[in-house]
Amino acid sequence: MAQRIEKDPLGERMVPAEALYGIQTLRAVENFPISGLKPLPAFIDAVIWIKRSAALTHKQTGRLEAKLADAIVAAADEVLAGEHRDQFLVDVYQAGAGTSHNMNCNEVLANRANEMLGGTRGTYRPVHPNDDVNMAQSTNDVIPTAMRLATLATLPKLLDAMQGLAESFLAKGREFDHVMKSGRTHLQDATPIRLGQEFTAYGRTVARHRHKLADAAKWLRPMNIGGTAVGTGLNAEVEYPRLMVEFLRELTGLDLEEAPDRIQLMQSMGDIATLSGAVRAYVLDLNKIANDIRLLASGPRTGLAEILLPAVQPGSSIMPGKVNPSIAEMVNQVCYQVLGLDTTVALAAEAGQLELNVMMPVITHNIVFALIILANASRQFDVACVKGIEADEKQCAYWLERSPALVTALAPRIGYAESAKLAKEAIATGLTVKELVTRKGMLPGRELDETLDLRAMTELGIPGRKPLPGGG
Repeated sequence: MAQRIEKDPLGERMVPAEALYGIQTLRAVENFPISGLKPLPAFIDAVIWIKRSAALTHKQTGRLEAKLADAIVAAADEVLAGEHRDQFLVDVYQAGAGTSHNMNCNEVLANRANEMLGGTRGTYRPVHPNDDVNMAQSTNDVIPTAMRLATLATLPKLLDAMQGLAESFLAKGREFDHVMKSGRTHLQDATPIRLGQEFTAYGRTVARHRHKLADAAKWLRPMNIGGTAVGTGLNAEVEYPRLMVEFLRELTGLDLEEAPDRIQLMQSMGDIATLSGAVRAYVLDLNKIANDIRLLASGPRTGLAEILLPAVQPGSSIMPGKVNPSIAEMVNQVCYQVLGLDTTVALAAEAGQLELNVMMPVITHNIVFALIILANASRQFDVACVKGIEADEKQCAYWLERSPALVTALAPRIGYAESAKLAKEAIATGLTVKELVTRKGMLPGRELDETLDLRAMTELGIPGRKPLPGGG
C-alpha cells in the first residue's frame, strides 16, 4: 500500500496515501483498539454540520478566504450525502472530550477540500485541519454542541414510534372494550376489569412518556458553540455564536438557540442526563407492558391465554408447533440494554471536573444508540405485535366466572367477613361465587344479578345500589 509522510507535534508517521484522514486520526486508531465500534452516523453528521456552518460563518465575517470556505463546505456536503464514511475510524472509547473524533473530521474535510482546490492529500495546503476547518473552535465546544445536535436529530424517530405504539394500544382499547376479564394484583385474582381498559391504560402510559420526552428535549436546544476552550469564547468573533446557530438551524431544520451561558453548558451534562432519565422512565414502563403482554398471552393451555399474539416465527427447535412471544421478548432485551446505557450516561455525566466533562464521547454514543434501538423496538412492537393482537373472549370469561374476587361486590351487602368465607368456599368447592350465593339463598335473584353485574364492577360506583336522587 502506498504511503505518505505526515507530521504533527509528536513527530512523523506514515499514513496510507489514499486516506482522507491524517496523522492524528492514525494515532487515535493505534491508541484505542478497544471495541471496533466506529462513530455512529448521527455523531459524524453533527460534527460535519458544525464544520460546514463554521466555514460559512467565517466566510461571512471575512475571517476565512471565500474559496477555502467554499471548498470546506463542498467537502462537508459530500460527507453529509453519504460519501467518505469509511474515513471516520476512531473507536467509541477514545481520548477524553472527543479530540480524536474532532480531528478525524478536521483532517477528512481538509484533505478533501485541498483536493478540490488542486492540492494533494496530506500536505494541508491551502486548507489546514486546525487553522481553517477548526477555526474559532475547540473540541470542548464542538463535541458538546455535536452531542446535542445528534440527540435532537435522532429523537424524532423515537417520538414517531411512540406515537404509533400509543395509538395502536388505544385502538385495541376501543376494540376490546366489551371484553370482560379478571383483574389481577400480586399475580392473584382481583376484581373485574375490561381488556379494553388494560390496553387503553398502556396507550396512555406511552403517550404520557412521549410528552415528557419531547419536553425534556427542549433543554438541548441551546448551543454552546463559540465557547472554545473553557466556555469564555477566546479566539471566536463576537458574531460567531449567533451566526453559527443561524447556519445550524437552517442546515438541520432543528429548533436551536444561542446558549445564554456557554460556560455552564460546557461544565454540565445535566441536560443530556435529563433526557436520558426521561428515556429511562419510558423504558421502565415499556418493559412492564411487554411483560404484561407475555403474561396475558401465556399458554395456550397452561397459562392465562387471554390474548393471542401474531405468530412471527417458530418458537422452538425441538417442540413442534410452539409459538413464542418473540417480539415482546425482543422489547425486553432492548429495554435492559437501554437501562445500561442510561446508567453509563448518568455516571459519565457526573464525572466532569471544573470547566469540562471529558466523558462526552461515551455519553454521546450511549444516548444516541439508546434512542436508535428504542425507536426500532417500539416501532416493531407496534407493527409486528400490538396491531395484530386478538382477544380470546371465551378464555377471559372462563377465568372471570371462576374468580373468587367477585365477592368484593357483595361486601357492601353482606360484610367483609362473610364475603371472605364465600371466597374460601368457592376455592375449596370449585363452585362459582354466584352459584354459592344462589344455593345459600343469600340474595334474591334480581338483586344478585344486579350486584354481580360484571360491567358495573368495572366502573366507579357500588353495583346493585341505585344512585341517590340528584346524583348524590
